[in-house]
Amino acid sequence: QNTLQMTATHSNYTDPNNLKFEEIKILGSSQEIVSVSVSQNNVVQDYNPDITNDPATKVAVIKGLQLELGKSYTITWTLNMNINERFDCHPNPNATQEKCQQLGCSWEETANPDIPSCYYSSSNPYLIENVNYSSTGIVATLSLDDSKVRANEAYTAPISTLRLEVKYHLNNMLQFKIYDYQNSRYEVPVPLNLPSSPASSSQDRLYDVSLQIKPFGIQVRRRSTGTVIWNSGLPTFTFSDMFIQISTRLASQYIYGFGEAEHPTFRHNMSWNTWGMFTRDQPPTYKLNSYGFQPFYMALEEDGNAHGVLLLNSNAMDVTFQPTPALTYRTIGGILDFYMVLGPTPELVVQEYTELIGRPVMPPYWSLGFQLCRYGYANDSEVAQVVEEMKAARIPHDVQYVDIDYMERNLDFTLSPRFAGLPALINKIKAEGMRFIIILDPAISGNETDYPAFTRGVADDVFVQWPDTKEILYSKVWSFLPNVQINESLPHEDQVENYVSHCAFPDFFRNSTLEWYKREILEVYNNPDPSKSLKFDGLWTDMNEPAAFMNGAMGGCRNDLLNNPPYMPHLGYRSTGLIHKTPCMEGLHYLPDGTPARHYDVHSLYGWSQARPSLLALQGATKERGIVISRSTFPSSGRWVGHWLGDNTAAWDQLHKSIIGMMEFSLFGISYTGADICGFFKDAQYEMCVRWMQLGAFYPYSRNHNEKGTRRQDPASWDDKFKEMSRDVLNIRYTLLPYLYTLLYDAHAHGSTVVRPVLHEFVGDRTTWDIDEQFLWGPALLISPVMKENERSVRAYFPDARWYDYHTNTDTGFRKQFQNLSAPLEHINLHIRGGYILPWQRPANTTAYSRKNPMGLTVALDDSLLAAGHLYWDDGVRIDAYEDGVYLLTSFTANQNVLQITVTHQNYTDPNNLMFTDIKVLGVPSNVTQVTVAQNGAPISSAHQFAYNNTKLLEITNLQLQLGQNYTLQWS
Repeated sequence: QNTLQMTATHSNYTDPNNLKFEEIKILGSSQEIVSVSVSQNNVVQDYNPDITNDPATKVAVIKGLQLELGKSYTITWTLNMNINERFDCHPNPNATQEKCQQLGCSWEETANPDIPSCYYSSSNPYLIENVNYSSTGIVATLSLDDSKVRANEAYTAPISTLRLEVKYHLNNMLQFKIYDYQNSRYEVPVPLNLPSSPASSSQDRLYDVSLQIKPFGIQVRRRSTGTVIWNSGLPTFTFSDMFIQISTRLASQYIYGFGEAEHPTFRHNMSWNTWGMFTRDQPPTYKLNSYGFQPFYMALEEDGNAHGVLLLNSNAMDVTFQPTPALTYRTIGGILDFYMVLGPTPELVVQEYTELIGRPVMPPYWSLGFQLCRYGYANDSEVAQVVEEMKAARIPHDVQYVDIDYMERNLDFTLSPRFAGLPALINKIKAEGMRFIIILDPAISGNETDYPAFTRGVADDVFVQWPDTKEILYSKVWSFLPNVQINESLPHEDQVENYVSHCAFPDFFRNSTLEWYKREILEVYNNPDPSKSLKFDGLWTDMNEPAAFMNGAMGGCRNDLLNNPPYMPHLGYRSTGLIHKTPCMEGLHYLPDGTPARHYDVHSLYGWSQARPSLLALQGATKERGIVISRSTFPSSGRWVGHWLGDNTAAWDQLHKSIIGMMEFSLFGISYTGADICGFFKDAQYEMCVRWMQLGAFYPYSRNHNEKGTRRQDPASWDDKFKEMSRDVLNIRYTLLPYLYTLLYDAHAHGSTVVRPVLHEFVGDRTTWDIDEQFLWGPALLISPVMKENERSVRAYFPDARWYDYHTNTDTGFRKQFQNLSAPLEHINLHIRGGYILPWQRPANTTAYSRKNPMGLTVALDDSLLAAGHLYWDDGVRIDAYEDGVYLLTSFTANQNVLQITVTHQNYTDPNNLMFTDIKVLGVPSNVTQVTVAQNGAPISSAHQFAYNNTKLLEITNLQLQLGQNYTLQWS
């Protein structure tokens, strides 16, 4: 034990070179060697050796020894479990030494309560019994070493009949899955895009997989570098009915993703932090599980290579990060089904991940305009007044909303008498070039005598049921009872108790529910009474976690095991069980193939299951592309919906956190995102709202929205100076919409990110790995907002490229450095990256008018005087325009003094006879005396003018280059 005996058994030769043993290497050392002592003839020698430990490879090296060949020595060393090597053996609360030792684990309290006092000191009990390797993967059977099985509670006894399947699907993507081969278990019914048979080749795969036989573990290596990016041969692995746990060592401390929760930084803090995942009506709050369920992370390796990992499991779970660096997953049901994409760049990770889960939805052009909403509009004339005030202030405004106020007593698919004028108002503003979005909540009131949505839903059997009686499971959410006088001054809980009706939850997995939902939504759009038809253009699906205003169901829940499982993940309100603000876990759903499923398993898929039906119902009613904005999401929700970051607060810290949230949803494959500008809860303050309007002008989903009872915060509600600042920054947004729309096309067609972390473009620069107070639009526009009170400057990082100030068109000369930039209250710093060409269009108050305006290009030359870009254009509303090929794609390339405009896909002609009339070339090194325009190799007459100034800016105006044609411009 921890002793090496060196005995000279025959010593009758002395080497003339005076040889000495100077180094001892110990393989398989599971703990850290902290001290070494050397003795000779029981006399301790005076040594201070150099010790290194590598826990990942279990190799310890002792150097600096001088042990003479031919002499006998005893070397002893003391071990210490490196505290970072501890894995929590008692993740449930209230660990004690007694409980810990009953589990067969070690106990040693630490000063830091986040570091586990109870930790594993023996290996996991699983081993591989037989294994089959093939060219397309590995299949292995796992068994249990009974002598290693630890004490456990009911429903957490390890299952002995496990199978591991590893599939090499693509050269850059593999799957490993662990399941019970004897008893079928719930598996997530979300379809992924997998090849029908693995399409990778052994010579081109970016990864190698090896197995550890005993104790069981999986290792994945990046072949090009040898970096181990997954290594699960750790003591934590266990697989039981209601508790499944697996850990892996990580390749670095740089981990991004997992959601939905409010994270203070984009890069995870690896210092013993646990985050729960279970969809819940939880406003963004540190460490509390919120609306979405996103079990995906992206990791950087030390050399800047990137990979991504999805655990396809929808049961309540938590993940623990520790500085080892390592990650532990704990989930309370289903199976382990991992998918890993190998990048090797961060941007490729997202492209490969969205190839697997499905590409982000293509929004309509109008949904890129500025949007306005609030909860608490009193009536339709109040909405009409806001629209008129925005118009009078000449502030761009494309989309107006109504929250649940428009419904009669908050009942879906109804119209309140106070909003009797809403159908006419919607028709009026649409005639003026605007659009309209309405809210829908999933829960349907069951306390009405004449409510077709409910009666038809009962007839079509669309509601979640009790498993034993097959009766509808009722809870309470928004809708109020008929014929009651509501006292709004009472606390929320009392109002729910006294006035709120029983409600049923549509089961969106069932095919019958899709047909029911389509019909109910169509009837709002085409009401039998035309004066009640709401000609909406988009849907906003709220409360779909699903949320309830009570815990569980009317009459109480009936299955305590499911609602208070043996392991309760690290969620908010752990003591309440899983039913906090949601229905009972025994609620019965039916999957599309008729398989029954427990709410316990599919709870976090509720918003996902509503996403596709919502988009299909919307498009069926409007016959246009439309947009759905959903509060709850799961991997692949982005195929059908965008997402807003929920009920935030009017507070300065929320500006920064919204950037982190958007960047995370970029990783999750949801590109149409944004936060409520100026905050949902509490009164917005003037300066904060100005800065938030500036930041929000660069949210893909740009909407100002707030809570009932708070002050007005729409841009028209403030003073003239505020209106002017809002108008100016929104005009910049509208100018750049052709670029933003093209980025959303790139995301939809190729899976790239729109809101792009700086590290995605400059991963070779480690400073960018922690940048989350700035972000990029695509590769080319750097946004550096002010997000602190009273600040009139901003510290911004400039990676290694040419950066031109958007406002002045001048080369800043900043690169690979932080810079303090002036930022008066009316200013947001924007920079264009050299090497890129941005298409733009003159702004207007709505996109209906801006889309008719002249277009332009900004050509930002890099150090080599090169630049490139492209423009995607279609009619902005056609369903599946990209899929059907009904669009125009134009590429732009600049080289030295030549700009080529080349149409690469020509199947759409804009009715407005659009032209590029202005081209700005930034970074032109010397004076320009001539600009010529050619088509098909021959010069054409052109009445353009141009000017060159000493900031190296060439401006060409009065051009008439038709969109959809090829041109060559040359300057000399």
